[in-house]
Amino acid sequence: MNHTLMHKNIPVVDIQIAEDIGVIIEIGTVHNPAHLPVGTVAMFGNDKGKISRKTLNDWWAGRSIPASRDGLADILFGVGSNLTSILPIKCFGLSLSDQYWICPENSGLKWSDINFFENDFSKDVGEMLFGKVPVDLESLNLRSPDNTSDGWLKKKWVIIDGKRMLMKGGSGFFQQEPLNELIACAIMKRLGIDHIPYTLTFEGDTPYSLCETFITPETELIPAWRILETRKRNNQDSAYTHLLRCTEDLGISGIESALEKMLVLDYIIANTDRHYNNFGFVRNAETLEWHGLAPIYDSGTSLWHDTHVSNATPCKSKPFRGTHDEQIKLVRDFSWFDASVLAGIGNECREIFSQSKHLDEPRQIALARAVESRIKDITRM
Repeated sequence: MNHTLMHKNIPVVDIQIAEDIGVIIEIGTVHNPAHLPVGTVAMFGNDKGKISRKTLNDWWAGRSIPASRDGLADILFGVGSNLTSILPIKCFGLSLSDQYWICPENSGLKWSDINFFENDFSKDVGEMLFGKVPVDLESLNLRSPDNTSDGWLKKKWVIIDGKRMLMKGGSGFFQQEPLNELIACAIMKRLGIDHIPYTLTFEGDTPYSLCETFITPETELIPAWRILETRKRNNQDSAYTHLLRCTEDLGISGIESALEKMLVLDYIIANTDRHYNNFGFVRNAETLEWHGLAPIYDSGTSLWHDTHVSNATPCKSKPFRGTHDEQIKLVRDFSWFDASVLAGIGNECREIFSQSKHLDEPRQIALARAVESRIKDITRM
């Protein structure tokens, strides 16, 4: 079927999508090159400066729910497919992270009438992702931002008092990730690091984190992995240096200092999953003006969430180095770090962890002590 990829009200490029597999099979007229998704223009070769079907499909595929997400099988059964790539089509590709969408040819649809920031959306997909299968799958309403949410943990978008909130669960025996988000927030609040506030809620004994989307109808989040696609990486550049060069080319200022604060946080909480989709940059969707590094979010996969607590062995890290001991060496300026504001953080950690029945007292104590120990490590750097 023929569509136009839109950026709010701006036509960007005509595309043809094979709806049975959710793949872009043809690219037509490019209407507004400046509004093409970041990182979709070829960087070198004969197609340099042009958009290709491959690069656009790579971007489009990033809007699909990962196949590993719990509850996804029931949704796919309901739509008669085994491909997650068809789900974004069911909601016009709309997201609560950016302002891109696909407008079917001759449909007359307007962004103001269907975007999820200003209009209600269906709860069906989110409820199914949480294990609640409706009696009548034929009436399944797929107009939901859950069709374009990434990540493998259980999550769904909900509207609470008019606010778009992401509700996200944990994993394994400890179900610890939602509490880790609160720990990270407590540390960042004390240190003055820009971040997304999280709160805690429960369904039965199961903890879930809640956070409001920080993206508005005027802005959008561009994940770091898209930024990395805007420039060919020099052979001598590390991943970290390459990202800094990319942001410099795009005119995004103040990035190194903000990234260093993120790396310090990740060291303290032993974050093992700060991949290139777990941090990003904010820009204005209409003027394309960059605001800078996004407030830090998605820090739950940390603090030995799925294993025993150990500060004795090298802790794995992402995205720039394989261990935190190596990654923290990228930080050149610790002058902003004031350990005194973190006094008593161990007790605050224990108070947060004590809210969950999945964490016994010895584990709470061990985690709190590990946080305190890693803060001391930072003070010695």
